[in-house]
Amino acid sequence: MHRRITGRLVIATHNKGKLVEMRELLGLYGVEAVSATELNLPEPEETGTTFAANARLKAQAAATASGLPAFADDSGLVVDALNGAPGIYSARWAGETKDFGRAMEKVEGMLRVRDCFRPEQREAHFVSVLAVAWPDGHVEEFEGRVDGTLVWPPRGEKGFGYDPMFLPGGFDLTFGEMTSEQKHGLPPRGEGLSHRARAFMKLAEACLAR
Repeated sequence: MHRRITGRLVIATHNKGKLVEMRELLGLYGVEAVSATELNLPEPEETGTTFAANARLKAQAAATASGLPAFADDSGLVVDALNGAPGIYSARWAGETKDFGRAMEKVEGMLRVRDCFRPEQREAHFVSVLAVAWPDGHVEEFEGRVDGTLVWPPRGEKGFGYDPMFLPGGFDLTFGEMTSEQKHGLPPRGEGLSHRARAFMKLAEACLAR
């Protein structure tokens, strides 16, 4: 039996891009969201070996520290030709300065070393796992995925992370060229295209009343 989210909710992220996306999605349901940064919550070390484990870890840490339900995402880019890398290490490839330009260059360099130039050799997908944790230890998890290919050079300055090099299947624009509505707008305004939007739609159906 799923548990409903009511009242205030902590968004357990210190990533500004994720925070904007999550607030926009939650706002559609009238949920009052406060960020981990606003509450001065520490950022836990991500010691999990899967997206789900890290999302759960972050949500539980925020729920315990705040005494409120907490919502966390763990997501990343999975590149087939790189045996799933960068995967759960997607953010860490950008270093302490969060230089995703450098991270994208690293991905591209590794693909070139493997002579991966054709679209079918550059298939990749984004994964997002959303976890909601309550202070009493109850946790709900939801996963979303979007498939595509990697382009070079990167295109667009919207979005964040690896968005400028990710071309979702069936589209001519990269995530970096799409507006927030195109990327993660929910029906009927948008298609719920992004991995985070797809995971959120599952969460909303189970835990949010509209």
